[in-house]
Amino acid sequence: MKSTLDVLLSLQLFSGASTQKIQQIVGKHKFHFLKYTDGEQMIAAGDPCTHLRFVISGQVRSAIESQDGRIKVSQTISSPNVIAPDFFFGRTTTYPCSVKALGTAGMVDIEKSEYLKIIESDPVFLFNFLNLLSVDAQQGLQGVMCLTSGDLRKRIAYWILALTQRGGTDIEMECKQRDLYTVFGVPRQSLIAALTDMRLNGAITFSPGLIKVESREELVKMLEE
Repeated sequence: MKSTLDVLLSLQLFSGASTQKIQQIVGKHKFHFLKYTDGEQMIAAGDPCTHLRFVISGQVRSAIESQDGRIKVSQTISSPNVIAPDFFFGRTTTYPCSVKALGTAGMVDIEKSEYLKIIESDPVFLFNFLNLLSVDAQQGLQGVMCLTSGDLRKRIAYWILALTQRGGTDIEMECKQRDLYTVFGVPRQSLIAALTDMRLNGAITFSPGLIKVESREELVKMLEE
């Protein structure tokens, strides 16, 4: 079983740090270690993002929902991972998703002011955070360009990728098909044809009210074609 230090070292934002450095950081800065039981809510959509929150044991279920409740996208995030790091800084600093524990799950919270001190202590940590944000921003740019390509498969792929995060598994989009072809502005036949092609590629399966992602990696490849 991995120790807490091993888990922290495996987090992308602490990648490249030595065990000694992580020990120094944990000893010097405020890390809040929390445990949650199955189904317990950890984050509610709209909560202020005042802490960087890492899943360090178990799994959590994250869900984001449209304002009218007609479309909901959920995913499983496993340890070690960070929850919605894109919303830690910037114009919008509230969580876009709700998060609940799947079984027993552990989380560590680092307050924003403490994380800024950590970043200042070693450029490796600043590089890791900037690299994470840059990768997400570049994927967003690719996705926006795909919206003008006319390839409905890529548009659907971008939509799902934009609403989930790297490392997410068991991704599901709950929505009625008529809502989807209204959103994408296409006839029903075109939507079904695109979804069928994505299913043949092993990216998704679908039913009238549900799209299940079989491989997020295939969606990424589709976007990069």
